[in-house]
Amino acid sequence: MTQEALKLELIEWLLNMENSDTINYLKLIKDTNMVNSDWWDDLSADQKAGIERGLRDIDEGRTTSHEIVKERYGL
Repeated sequence: MTQEALKLELIEWLLNMENSDTINYLKLIKDTNMVNSDWWDDLSADQKAGIERGLRDIDEGRTTSHEIVKERYGL
């Protein structure tokens, strides 16, 4: 599929879309790509706090390796 054909397919899909959450999300993506902004600035306070908690857990050694998780859950 050519780039132009893909664009036309996406335009048609968007014209028929009625899900406002998806439309708003696509607008956010467009706006973010238009401005050289940092994705961190678009996160909610709860999202930022969760990421910071996770980073502290890593720094303080509160992690479980992928191998242990696979063994524990039979993966």
